[in-house]
Amino acid sequence: MTIGKVAELLDADVLTESADLGREIETICGSDMMSDVLAFIKRNALLLTGLTNPQVIRTAEMLDIICIAFIRGKKPTAEMIEMAQDCGIVVLQSTSPMYEACGKLYHERGY
Repeated sequence: MTIGKVAELLDADVLTESADLGREIETICGSDMMSDVLAFIKRNALLLTGLTNPQVIRTAEMLDIICIAFIRGKKPTAEMIEMAQDCGIVVLQSTSPMYEACGKLYHERGY
């Protein structure tokens, strides 16, 4: 599934400039605990989270996560968006709750 498809399914706003919405997401992790995200470690991942602090971007950078979707209406700071953009990470923002977002993406993948 592409980042663009994720944005469409979650009715999400794309917050990073020049975002490559055609990049393929291979796996998805939904968590507000960065320790769980660190244990996840997968390629070309999307992170769904409601945690809005710079550590989220640093964790994503370290794990080569290509997209972060801030859910539950949480909004990252301008500094966080800039950090993500500098790392080549696409940032989305959606009002969807975690459970609903995970369900929509899971259903779309056809499992």
